[in-house]
Amino acid sequence: MSVPSISLHDFDARRDEIIAELIDASTEVGFFTLVNHGIPQEDVDAAFELSRSFFALPDAAKGKTPLNGKNAGWEKNTQVRPSTGTADQKESLQLQFARMEGLWPADEDVPDFRKRAEVFMAQVQGVSVRVMECLADGLGLPRDTFTTGTVDRAGEGDSQSVLRLLHYHSTEGKSFGPNFWRAGAHADFDVLTMLFQRENEGGLEVCPGRKVVGDFGMGATWLPVPARQDSIVCNIGDQLMRWSDDRLKSTYHRVRLPEGDEPRGPRYSIAFFNQARSDIVIQGPEKKYPPITGSRFIAEALERNRMQSAEVAKQSALESAETVATAVHYVPQHLQAAVAA
Repeated sequence: MSVPSISLHDFDARRDEIIAELIDASTEVGFFTLVNHGIPQEDVDAAFELSRSFFALPDAAKGKTPLNGKNAGWEKNTQVRPSTGTADQKESLQLQFARMEGLWPADEDVPDFRKRAEVFMAQVQGVSVRVMECLADGLGLPRDTFTTGTVDRAGEGDSQSVLRLLHYHSTEGKSFGPNFWRAGAHADFDVLTMLFQRENEGGLEVCPGRKVVGDFGMGATWLPVPARQDSIVCNIGDQLMRWSDDRLKSTYHRVRLPEGDEPRGPRYSIAFFNQARSDIVIQGPEKKYPPITGSRFIAEALERNRMQSAEVAKQSALESAETVATAVHYVPQHLQAAVAA
């Protein structure tokens, strides 16, 4: 098994073929990569330069827009996964189309940040719409099911989609325990994720085998996803797995620390999470799960995944970022037997 690559070239003429490839990848693996997706490479490069400029700022400047509990703002070393009990070795800035008052980096810190970010967000959302319409067609649902469910209606400001700029810290000269990761194993809780990577800044791995949305089940094999700048890595999220009555698979994935002769420098990636609008009701055609609104789904997911953990956030305010990043905050249940032995 491998992560399929799907080309969007000649999209209109090949639409039925593309739909079949997307459905096959989404039901079997839950991950696929897109090539010939239509976003110019220079625009992707510009987005990475914007990200690099922000993360190069002093923490005091980045801290002007802290993560606010509503999936927007900056955090550093405070995301602890249920699968690890340790903080991801990274920092991130989360941006939305709505609810961003006071959370955009200042022009004095990064000139025209908001304008440049929103242009790229719109480009990625455009590709996302194409893919989500294909997935709806492939499931036999109205074509606009997932796009109406995620894209903000004019003037309503109820979009919850997020662009997340990610900076994984350099590991040069550092050593870590056995259960430390750049990003611990997790499943995304959105509809569809689109991830941009830089060439040779790898480490992403996926683990097919999850059967039911909301569980922590994984298969036994981790598949590497090569870091290529000319492709978009896409994966199904928990919202879409539930919306499809578990037909489309939200797959666990992780970003491991560099190994062997791999570069130890920083890793940058950019993720766009297409998330259900606040008031949209998520329920599949077979009604396998009870209805749930987009806002309630995300609130429950944030709690379940310990995002912006109150304990870790409190600790990070009192101790150095290095101390927080290297601490074991708790031992997950599935690792407790190994620790006891």
